[in-house]
Amino acid sequence: QTDTIMYGASVTKAAFAYMVLQLVDEGKIDLDRSIADYLPRPLPELEDYTDLAGDERWRQLTPRILLTHRSGLANMRFLEPDQKLRFHFTPGEHYAYSNEGIWILQIVLQEGLGLDVGAEMQRRVFDRFSMTRTSMQWREDFAANLADGYAMDGTFEPHDHRDNVAAAGSMDTTIADQARMWRGMFAGEGLSPAARAEWVSAQFPIRTTQKFPTIQFFNTVDTRGEASDLSASLVGESWNGPNDRYFSKGGHNDWTGNLVICAERQQRCLIMFGNSVRAEVIYPEIVAMVFGETDFPFWWIYPELQPQQ
Repeated sequence: QTDTIMYGASVTKAAFAYMVLQLVDEGKIDLDRSIADYLPRPLPELEDYTDLAGDERWRQLTPRILLTHRSGLANMRFLEPDQKLRFHFTPGEHYAYSNEGIWILQIVLQEGLGLDVGAEMQRRVFDRFSMTRTSMQWREDFAANLADGYAMDGTFEPHDHRDNVAAAGSMDTTIADQARMWRGMFAGEGLSPAARAEWVSAQFPIRTTQKFPTIQFFNTVDTRGEASDLSASLVGESWNGPNDRYFSKGGHNDWTGNLVICAERQQRCLIMFGNSVRAEVIYPEIVAMVFGETDFPFWWIYPELQPQQ
């Protein structure tokens, strides 16, 4: 149903970036300033970041670098062989999708600016767009109408009650609320025209052969990215299609398949949320049915779903 609670997953990141740009408009944070200028003490002195002690490259991190996934950190530290955080390249040099980078920016807002990220997301995004069934934390009133998850093999996964705010992906939401959010964000409500343009603009070229696993592929090259000007954007990704400039954000785990695609000149967004990762198999056909040919980089995001050559 349109008011059924679903897991937002990484679509949360697009809304988080939108909130950060409101802070930029207000002069509270600068996209290109080192996070060292905001934190009350060095990042490696914080409890969860002692692994970075002795590596001063953390000072090169900026909000823009973190939001565009160029931190040099693994997607999540538990994916490392020793489960320790480390830089795989100098921040800013390459693209490699990283939840860790988004969590660092959340720490900057909380520790450096003294903000409650959950409250700011609620006030600046969810309340602004009348999203009454969306939250960064689990709410008991969600329990009566929610979607559980299903893996590719049909394995059942109960809906996760996320009690901690995570800018990288803790949003619970509904498809109706997502329609309100993307309509409002597309229109730039609450942002200056310059900030709204910044949110979707190409920030860094993406030329890797695939998006995941992130660190394993950060130094690979596929010319299809250059052909469409596939780029990292603050919202997610952007690229040129045959008839429009598009931007997009997805959300994925073993039992969730979410994808939003927006066409700038057409002023249209397609929002697809699936409580089974199997939904992603039919997304290319749905996109083609709604938009026609978009050159969406399915080959890059979902290589495992592409026809074998």
